[in-house]
Amino acid sequence: MLDDRNETPIVSRGFVGRRRAENASLPPGQYLTEDFPVLSAGPTPKIALDDWQFTLTTEDGAARKWNWKEFRALPSVSITTDIHCVTRWSKLATAWEGVSLDTLLDGVTTAATFAMAQSYGGYTTNLPLADLRGAKAWIAFRFGGENLAPEHGGPARLLVPHLYLWKSAKWIRGITLMLQDRPGFWESLGYNNYGDPWREQRYWGD
Repeated sequence: MLDDRNETPIVSRGFVGRRRAENASLPPGQYLTEDFPVLSAGPTPKIALDDWQFTLTTEDGAARKWNWKEFRALPSVSITTDIHCVTRWSKLATAWEGVSLDTLLDGVTTAATFAMAQSYGGYTTNLPLADLRGAKAWIAFRFGGENLAPEHGGPARLLVPHLYLWKSAKWIRGITLMLQDRPGFWESLGYNNYGDPWREQRYWGD
């Protein structure tokens, strides 16, 4: 089960450490890092672009599918955003490129209010559908001007930067819309169901 939840003790090489600072962009309990730590709960999946597919499934089972070529033909946008890990590091003004979930959801008829993201490797995480709309979430395929590296979720990952990074599922392969909420992998093991960094929603009860 793999994600950027980053709670395991596996730390990427080159991780310099923490730098605390008073910064209005920094949620409570977070510290700044200039690195992009990679902490995963298992091996990184290797997904060939010829095999990659993203599937959006409604609560009725209707599915829209994109292969890599079709996905990359969709309009993309540049995103500059802060990201916050539940293990308390934050990285400011990160640069991404991706396809907005608004584009993928355009024309979809649904009564769903929740969504479940699924990754290659079996990881899942749940989100309110409203948090995927309104230019708040993307399927990102570039970071820092380069193709997204596998260790950061490449070829493509979900990016929902207003929530803790475990909600931004790496190695994304699909999103299923749901009428009722249910927990994903880490949520079922005690992590907060929503994960708002500004409210320090790390665990159930926070």
